[in-house]
Parts: sequence; structure tokens; C-alpha cells
Amino acid sequence: MTSTLLQAAYKAIDDKHGEDIVVLNMQGISLLADYFIIAHGNSDRQVQAIARELQDVAEKEGYEIRRVEGFDAARWVLVDLGDVVAHVFHKDERAYYNLERLWGDAPQLDIPEA
Repeated sequence: MTSTLLQAAYKAIDDKHGEDIVVLNMQGISLLADYFIIAHGNSDRQVQAIARELQDVAEKEGYEIRRVEGFDAARWVLVDLGDVVAHVFHKDERAYYNLERLWGDAPQLDIPEA
């Protein structure tokens, strides 16, 4: 189920032209989630569109949306889907927080585009 959720979330981000999509395997590293997806949009509106698409796809596929944070500010939107947590940054904020470096011990996964 997690791989299906992961692929659906990846595709949702890709469909809204999220950039530099990175998937981190957090199993055994973090108790928060099995996978983190990190991506960015180039404007507040695009960041919100990506987050909205993630929620729409999750609902349509029957996955629980546990929490969404930061949607209104659109600088860093966190969409918690349980085993998968998506971090959608505004391009100006992504380098500052640099989650890829913070979680540098997590292996990156290649997700075949659905």
C-alpha cells in the first residue's frame, strides 16, 4: 500500500510541475514516516496547487490525510499522508531548510513516473 501511496503522491506533485522532486526512504531513520517527498514550486500559487493536488489524489484514492500545515502561507506546506509525508517548498525557502542535507543519511529513491 505504501508504494502505491508513494507513487500517487509523486505523480500528483509531478502533474502540477513540482520541481526537483526527491524521495527519501526514512524507514529506520525517522518515526514520523516511511518516506519523505520533497519538492518545490516557483510561486505561492503553484505551491498551493501542488498541495491541493496531493490532497485531492489522496482523497480520491482513499488515503487518509492526517494533517496539512502551512497552506495559507505557501512557503513550506507539509502534507501528512501517514506513511508518506510531502514537503512542498516555495523555491526561495527550499535551500534555506535543506531537508535533503538534514536527512542526509536517508537513501534517495528513484520513483518511476506513473
